[in-house]
Amino acid sequence: MLDALRELETKAQAELQSASDSQALQGWNQRYLGRKGALAPFFLQLRDLPREERPLAGQTLNQVKQALTAALEERQEALKAGERAASMAAEAIDVTLPGRAPSLGRLHPSTATLRRIYAIFADMGFQVYRAPDVETDMVNFELLNIPPHHPARDMWDTFYTTREGVLLRTHTSPGQIRAMREYCPEPIRVILPGMCYRYEQVTARSEMMFYQVEGLAVGKNITMTDLKGVMAEYASRMFGEGRTMRFRASHFPFTEPSVEVDMDCILCGGEGCRVCKYTGWLEISGAGMVHPVVLRNGGYDPQVYSGFAFGMGVERPAMLMHGVTDIRYFFGNDLRFLGQF
Repeated sequence: MLDALRELETKAQAELQSASDSQALQGWNQRYLGRKGALAPFFLQLRDLPREERPLAGQTLNQVKQALTAALEERQEALKAGERAASMAAEAIDVTLPGRAPSLGRLHPSTATLRRIYAIFADMGFQVYRAPDVETDMVNFELLNIPPHHPARDMWDTFYTTREGVLLRTHTSPGQIRAMREYCPEPIRVILPGMCYRYEQVTARSEMMFYQVEGLAVGKNITMTDLKGVMAEYASRMFGEGRTMRFRASHFPFTEPSVEVDMDCILCGGEGCRVCKYTGWLEISGAGMVHPVVLRNGGYDPQVYSGFAFGMGVERPAMLMHGVTDIRYFFGNDLRFLGQF
């Protein structure tokens, strides 16, 4: 038995040294030290030996098991050290290479366009007023002269929340009510930028969320002439000098009279192209004189005060200025697109 043990130990040690990875070590462990390994039968043979031979045989058997266990642990540590060294060599950093300059961030095209709009209207005396994205039905519709079941509500496919009467604003116009109630009875001149949300199909020309900039001026003796002057100045500053303007009659529940503001197409100079649908005109804003009901809901006496309001997009002017053909690019987070601005 003792000779067989020594022979087994020699064989096991030789195999252990040839094991080159953790999987081979696991197989070796099961083959020799496992419950059904090569050493297990020797423990069963101890009870069949004569009484006087058992102490020496048992001592030798334990010595062999301890030696193999220690050799296994030593081999495991050696393999781990080798794997660490190989990993460090493969992932070594050449400290003599020149450093890599970090890439610089840049403004999103929507943000850049918004800042340009802010600057233009700031020069005309308008200040930026922030209004919440989450609104009540009362402020988003009713106080803007759009009562429940009014046909005009069909213009806005709305995201309603689980709280009754609470929704994501469909336009920036509810900010008019908040601004008027905050500043009344003082005259005001504000623009209200922010995101709007509509439950609509996403296409190359429309998104379910988009930026708008609302404008509002309230005071005494404000007329449609003031509105036309502001729109002409904006178009000239935003799209270049010499713009030709056109005001078409329209209808919005919160303005009376209401107009659509067009300018000559900046791409074809009014000759007609695909962008302007061969009309020579591009719509840049909806506008009008603030409806007396809205003035009254904002706290102003329509017999004393008047005002004008306008609303315009942000992504579409950016599309015109940069030749972008699909509005979805602005919210796709594709760095290949954003890196061009």
